[in-house]
Amino acid sequence: MSAEIKVAIVGCGKAGHMHAKSLLNIPECKFTAAQSRNPSRREEFANAYKINTYADVREMVTKEKIDVVVVCTPHPNHIAAIEAFEAGAHALIEKPLASTLADCDAIINAAEKNGKKVGVVGQRRFYPSSVRMKEAIEEGKIGKPILGTITMLGWRDEAYYRSDPWRGTWEGEGGGILVNQAPHQLDLFQWYMNDEFDELYGIWRNLNHPYIEVEDTALAIVKFKSGAIGNILVSNSQKPGIYGKVHVHGSNGASVGVQTDSGAMFIAGMSTVVAPPLNDIWTIPGEEKLLAKWEEEDARFFETIDPIEYYIRAQNRDFILSVMNNKMPMMTGKEGRKTVELSTAIYQSTKLNAPVRWPL
Repeated sequence: MSAEIKVAIVGCGKAGHMHAKSLLNIPECKFTAAQSRNPSRREEFANAYKINTYADVREMVTKEKIDVVVVCTPHPNHIAAIEAFEAGAHALIEKPLASTLADCDAIINAAEKNGKKVGVVGQRRFYPSSVRMKEAIEEGKIGKPILGTITMLGWRDEAYYRSDPWRGTWEGEGGGILVNQAPHQLDLFQWYMNDEFDELYGIWRNLNHPYIEVEDTALAIVKFKSGAIGNILVSNSQKPGIYGKVHVHGSNGASVGVQTDSGAMFIAGMSTVVAPPLNDIWTIPGEEKLLAKWEEEDARFFETIDPIEYYIRAQNRDFILSVMNNKMPMMTGKEGRKTVELSTAIYQSTKLNAPVRWPL
């Protein structure tokens, strides 16, 4: 594989710009082209980044000899990755992997059929506080994970939903908070618990956003095959936004946690990250006093970076290097499918007013 990977973006909206800016800062990457069905957005990208733009994914991948595409379209259109695989490119896909399990499977199967890698964006895995949690759990410092929780209390206003015509609709977005804001926390939850899902009882509601079709709040109780359990509470109904947290409690009584978001939540292309992520719970014997030290270190580091660009760049570079070195990316398509399983199960459980079991 060449020492330089040719990368293109599929989807020239807000997320596309976010990824484009990061690609310019990756030494192993040559940001070459972009695709959009919207002519004005293609023109905007061409002018902003001095690249070629296309209306067709296959044509772009073939003509430009693209190695990797980063898919930044609305969720139901993530199946554009299949065209990229068939034309010869690998694909890193913005979260969630897709809006339905059928589309997830079609993407994963197409990647395998064409011998290509598929990765999913989950840049919060790269936060120092998130990495600490994963390492502590893998090292057995809390025993076995037996209880995991997500609490995400955020806010989205009407201007946000009006900013793109697909937002807040079943057809255009495939869901609400579960498929747009919560996938990061759902991913960390399943990553840390590292267990197979068994059963879920969930409820979704639209509590205070009458101008959208989809849910702004969801709750769930999760059972894992090992006997571990979990609880999920995610909501966009708290103004201006409070926090997003993932906590894991272990069989030896120790607990670890990360607060990935605080205050007004980050919105791609519309706001910035206002506070550093931090570990907010840490009761591993002998390590209880490390929280203050880490909080100071993480705050100091946060001041030296553009947190949006930095972590998106880390995600993109991880995938580019996985292609260059034929290694697994940080989050594979199969890992990304797990977050879609959770959101799908909550939708199904609400419809049935009953628990649902795996396989879905």
